[in-house]
Amino acid sequence: MKHILKLLLLTSVVFVFSCSDLTDLDINQNPNAVAPENAEVGFLYNQIQLSFNNLIINANNATLGLTRQRAMTSYFYREAISPNTLNAFWSNVYANLFPDVDALEVAAGEGFQIEVNSSKVLKAYALMVAVDMLGNIPYSDAGKGVESISPVADDQASLYSTAEALLDEAIAGLSAATTAAPAVDIYYGGNADNWIALANTLKLRIYSNTRLVDGSAGGKMASLISSGANIIDTPAEDFQFQYGTERNNPNSRHPYYNGDYEQDDGGYMSTYYMWLMTNEKGITDPRTRFYFYRQQSFFSAGTIDINEWDCVLTNNAFETIPPGQFDHYTAVDPDLPYCLANENGYFGRDHGNGQGIPPDGPIRVEYGIYPAGGKFDNNSFDFTQTAGTLGALGAGINPIWLSSYTDFIRAEAALAAGTGEDARALLQSAVEKSLAKVLSFSSLISSSDLEFVVSTTPSLVTGADLIPGQEAVDAYVAEVLNIYDNATDKLDVIAKEYMIALWTSGLENYNLYRRTGKPNNMPPLIDPQAASTASFPRTMLYPADYVNLNQNATQRETTEQVFWDNNPAGFIR
Repeated sequence: MKHILKLLLLTSVVFVFSCSDLTDLDINQNPNAVAPENAEVGFLYNQIQLSFNNLIINANNATLGLTRQRAMTSYFYREAISPNTLNAFWSNVYANLFPDVDALEVAAGEGFQIEVNSSKVLKAYALMVAVDMLGNIPYSDAGKGVESISPVADDQASLYSTAEALLDEAIAGLSAATTAAPAVDIYYGGNADNWIALANTLKLRIYSNTRLVDGSAGGKMASLISSGANIIDTPAEDFQFQYGTERNNPNSRHPYYNGDYEQDDGGYMSTYYMWLMTNEKGITDPRTRFYFYRQQSFFSAGTIDINEWDCVLTNNAFETIPPGQFDHYTAVDPDLPYCLANENGYFGRDHGNGQGIPPDGPIRVEYGIYPAGGKFDNNSFDFTQTAGTLGALGAGINPIWLSSYTDFIRAEAALAAGTGEDARALLQSAVEKSLAKVLSFSSLISSSDLEFVVSTTPSLVTGADLIPGQEAVDAYVAEVLNIYDNATDKLDVIAKEYMIALWTSGLENYNLYRRTGKPNNMPPLIDPQAASTASFPRTMLYPADYVNLNQNATQRETTEQVFWDNNPAGFIR
């Protein structure tokens, strides 16, 4: 039906032009008029770009809780994942992006080289993501309409090879592109070199994920790097989706802004993740005030409302935990936080807290200015449910693949895949790039938030004074390198810093956790019984839309592992 509608649209445009030809005969044509084929290509290309961003958001939303970046508010993993979890993801891949890329190639013919080949990059990327999430999926037998109404799933390892071949094809096409830049390229503004950088970086991503099952993966990474191939290694090449500030017709704001700054309470931040940034190192991460916005200034046993708390093992964070109830936590790390990341307003939920929802909306930590376009935490402690009037008004980004991510996977591979690169130098570069990226959002802070006067000891400061300076950045980088230099498990240090830099990128963190099992101190499920019986999902459930409508599809267990994850069962908690 989708293709029929698009064909009708194209036909109607052609009909208009045909009528004009009949009536105007030799009258000159308007040089600014959009030709029918251009309208179809532009429409498809725009839809492809939007569909891709949406499927990444779908994948991230499904995995943020699993990877402790957001709180998973179910006692058991089987409650957190259902056959409906990835229905929207499935639709964006199979009903939108894949058929649109194929249709674009047909409509474009020999022209529109950047549109066609950049779309192939997005198709390859989407294919990899689908494999990462689900394993075996239809591809070669899909998209044939009535010829194959129940397409058979392809082997997932072969699909990674298919994705790599698509990337090589796209790189060749982009390298030879001579046509004009697209009218609208949401990601790169028609810059073919940046699309090539993304394609090469996705090849590094393939090798990073497959290093456990491909002994040559490290060599492939080293070869690509040493060849001088164009990769995403500078902020100018960052692959991200930019949101706007429109509230209606259409709503162009970041979806996390929509969730936290309208009339809803939003979700819960992860106690563990906030603790990583505020307490674990002994210094506060400079990105903290950009990632999180606090609605409450301080918590203590004498100031809390008992009705706003629920901590599973106790009524609130300040009660004594019953003997023996926290052993499964302290066995992982005796310093892990419980119920409250930091008394200075960092209120979220522990991993696997599936208790009911008390009236705690006004005290939850919400998304900050990075990347959701929310409010910079200037110690104003405003209530965020103000119908979208605070902060950067939703003009955030979806950081799909940043230059810091490239350095992190190269640092990981230097230690784990023998690429010969300097892991420490790459770690330093990655952290510095991440800090610079996040702190660059200072330009989005409103003047009123910068001028807000904060009463502190020993003097009054403004919101602007709370923006970390170079001294804070240098101190943080030095501390990370000091921890790295003294660590017996250096890969754990890299993985933890990568996890912090991956804020809101749940998918890549999900891959990192399955590859490495790190960070080592990832908290178990908070409920002792759940922690002793639950198995971490190594893949997601097939979408109900796939299983229910395809007679060749069978649902499977989430304990099944993707082909590149050959770590043992029970490897991660």
